[in-house]
Amino acid sequence: MKDPIDSPDSAPHRILVVDDEEIVLVALYETLRREAYEVVTTSDPATALAELKKGEFSVIITDQRMPTLTGLELLAQAREIQPNATRILITAVLSLDTVIDAINKGEIYRFVVKPWLREELLVTVKNASQRYDLLRQNARLQSTTQAMNQQLVDLNRSLEQQVKLVAQQNDKLAEMNRALEQNLIRSMELCLHTMQTYYPTLGNQARRVAQLCRSMADASRLSLEDRHVLESAALLHDVGLVGVPRQLIRKWQDSPRSLDSAERALIEQHSILSQELSAFGDGMETVGEVIRAHHECFDGTGYPDQLIGENIPWPARLLAVAVAYASSKLTRDDAVEEIKLQAGAAFDPEAVRALLKALPMATLMRKEREVMLSDLRPGMVLARGIYTANGLLLMPEGQQLNATYIEKLLNHNRVQPITQSLVVYC
Repeated sequence: MKDPIDSPDSAPHRILVVDDEEIVLVALYETLRREAYEVVTTSDPATALAELKKGEFSVIITDQRMPTLTGLELLAQAREIQPNATRILITAVLSLDTVIDAINKGEIYRFVVKPWLREELLVTVKNASQRYDLLRQNARLQSTTQAMNQQLVDLNRSLEQQVKLVAQQNDKLAEMNRALEQNLIRSMELCLHTMQTYYPTLGNQARRVAQLCRSMADASRLSLEDRHVLESAALLHDVGLVGVPRQLIRKWQDSPRSLDSAERALIEQHSILSQELSAFGDGMETVGEVIRAHHECFDGTGYPDQLIGENIPWPARLLAVAVAYASSKLTRDDAVEEIKLQAGAAFDPEAVRALLKALPMATLMRKEREVMLSDLRPGMVLARGIYTANGLLLMPEGQQLNATYIEKLLNHNRVQPITQSLVVYC
C-alpha cells in the first residue's frame, strides 16, 4: 500500500464521491481507501451538498448523469460552499467541448472518462489533493500576511506616535537648553558687569581675552565643547579679583614684582575664588578647572597647584597665553617676542604657536586702564564717560583730552569731587 497523501495538518484527505450507481461508489471507495484517503460516498446530490456544509473536503468526485442534478450543476453549487475543494467530473457521454469549457471557467479541475484507468484516476486524485493543499497553504499565507501587515500598520502608527512624542520631547528639551544657555550667558554677563563696576578694566580685560581665545579656538580647530569651555573661562577668569582690594589689583597690574608675600598670596588666591564663583550652572565644572589652572606654568612654577606640562588642561594652557598677551603693557610686537621667549617655561610651546597663528585674524577691543584724576594727560582718550555725583555728563566716552578739558575736570573736582573711576584707552 502507498503512503497516504496528507494535508498540511497531517490528517488524511477527505474525498466526497457522488454517483447514482452503487457499483461505481463501491469501486471508487475501495480504490481510494487503499490509498489511505478518508472517503465519504453518496448517491444523492442533495445529501452530497449537505455533507459539504457539515465538513471540509479536499476533493469532490461526481458522476455527470444523475437523476436530480447533473454533475456540473452539483459542482457549481459545491464551488459556492467549498471553493477550495478540487472538483473532478466522471463522465462517459458529455461532449469534450462542454468539459473543456467547464475547466476553463473553473467549475471543474479535471474530468475522468468512464471506464477509467486506476493509475490515471489515482494520479488525478493525488494532483487534486495537492492542489487543495496549495490553496489552503496560500490562504493561510494570505491570512498571515494580512495579519502581519495589520501588525505592521499598527506598529507604524505606534512608531509615528512615538516619533511625534520624541520630537515634542526634543523640542521641549531644546527649549530648556536654550533657556539654560540664555541663563548662563546672563550669569556671565552679570559677572562681567560686577567686575567692571568694581574695577572697570577687569571687564575690558575679560572681553579682550575672550576675543583672542575665540580666534585661537578657530585657528586650533577646537571641538565645540573645548571652544565653549575656553571662551567661558576667558570671560570669567578674573572674577575672583572682585574680593581683592582695588589698590592691590592696581599694584599687581602696574608692578607685580613689588608685591610682598602676603599680597602675593592674596592675589594668587584669585584663580581659586574665580573657580568657585564660576560654578553657578550645570556643566561649569570643566570651566572652573580651566580657570583655576590659567596661572599654572608649563615648567611647574605657576600657581595655585604647581601643575606641570600636560597635567595642565589644554584650554588652560591656551588661556594662559591669551591672558599674557591681552594684559601686556608692551607693544604688540614686543608682547609677542616676550611670550615667545617664555615658551617652554611659563607657556606651552604649542599654545604659543596657537597664539601666533590666531593673532592675524584676531580683532581685539582697545585696551583700557584705570587712572587717577591727577594722572590725566593731554592726548588720552576716555574709555568711559565722566559724570557728576548727580548723574550729569561732564565728559563723554571717546573724548580725547587736552589741557582745557583736564583743567575743567580738575576745577569741577575742587567744587564737587568726582568719585567714579576714570578709565582711558591705553
